[in-house]
Amino acid sequence: MFTVLDRISWPGHPDKPNEDICGASGDWAWVIDTSIFPGTKPVMHETSDATWLARFANERLSELVPHAEDGVTLLRHVMEEARTAYRAVAPLERHEDFVTWPLGAMTLVRRKDNVLDAWTFGDTTAYVRQPDNSVQVLGDAPGLREAEAAKAAELMQQAGSRPTAILGEPTFLAWLGERRERQRRSGVPAALLSLNPDAVGRLRHETAPCHEGTAILLASDGFSALVDLYRAMDAKTLMEAALATGIEPLAKLARGIETERDPDGRLFPRFKTSDDTTALLLRA
Repeated sequence: MFTVLDRISWPGHPDKPNEDICGASGDWAWVIDTSIFPGTKPVMHETSDATWLARFANERLSELVPHAEDGVTLLRHVMEEARTAYRAVAPLERHEDFVTWPLGAMTLVRRKDNVLDAWTFGDTTAYVRQPDNSVQVLGDAPGLREAEAAKAAELMQQAGSRPTAILGEPTFLAWLGERRERQRRSGVPAALLSLNPDAVGRLRHETAPCHEGTAILLASDGFSALVDLYRAMDAKTLMEAALATGIEPLAKLARGIETERDPDGRLFPRFKTSDDTTALLLRA
């Protein structure tokens, strides 16, 4: 059974809803980072269907994990329920409209017999610190981050924009719309938490030793940016700092880089000045 040592979940901007969430129950824990196509009219939440999806998945995981045996089956069940709930409210034309769906990255972990299973969609990360102080990084975030930063730099240059405004630029919206449309036409489910349960076939699954005393840090990309975008520290130093001083000083460090050192996104190209920032620190 995991012991929660610390957690944090901050919205990227105080005037916008937090589209991240994290949770833990027994031998299971998760972090979820959702998004919605900019300007999409919400149907499930007063301001953001992405926030609805994050909260829905968090609630259902909390209720279902005590009886779950497998992450793939568990997430398929949650996504089937999310699809049913969405279709009960959303207009018919939105039921299969992937472009307007809320989508999410997530990492789900489960400890069993001194082994940690990690199932990952997208760019959330699990950092696993063994009792010998070695650290493993689970997930696709580093590679995805590099590609995203390159695209952010390209689009900001084309639009003559900065992270505070790029999400509203026609150049960005056209690129994102075309990407989602290509994903829809491909017929291959996007490897994301979504309203298509078949996406579980594209989950990344990894394992790591998880003996008593192992520490696990689950992070959304707004937090893991300290390692894989801002290069403020490596994964081992991140874990040492989280265990020594807690998560909040690290979140503050990231915000300082974003708002004071690089608000224009010139050093670290990105699509938002500050993203939602979520992290959950656990001990096995």
